Amino acid sequence: MRIVCDTNILVRAAVRPQGPARAVLDAAIADPHVLVTSGPLLAEVRRALGYERLQRLARMTAAEIDAYVEALEGVADLVSLPSAVPAVCRDPDDDAILATAVLGRAEVLCTLDRALRGDDVVAYCAMHGIRVLSDTELLHEWRAAGSDAAEQDA
Repeated sequence: MRIVCDTNILVRAAVRPQGPARAVLDAAIADPHVLVTSGPLLAEVRRALGYERLQRLARMTAAEIDAYVEALEGVADLVSLPSAVPAVCRDPDDDAILATAVLGRAEVLCTLDRALRGDDVVAYCAMHGIRVLSDTELLHEWRAAGSDAAEQDA
């Protein structure tokens, strides 16, 4: 499965290594899944991890933030975005995330962002074969599929 993790998922994965966002990230970078990302999405992760309120939680140095973003870049399928992407959302950063998912042929956009989970964006994603799921929804789906596969093997 090709998966785009929104900035909020990637930031949560760094800040809460035992949380569901980290579980999604760990699974997304392992076979058979593929993490899909782009330069603008990674730049937003870098910027967000530098925010003061997140620094109180993450306590990551600039070098650690850079290393985290570089590690993501190294394990992901990096999509190049055109200079102008379709305006679907009110927030241009969200448009870059949608463009990453569409151009990266993602099957899932994993996000907690309410704007990206709105009916209009979900419909836009569905037109491109992309499902919009939260981290816990995606984990639940994977666990259910694993249970079904185990039952079929029995």
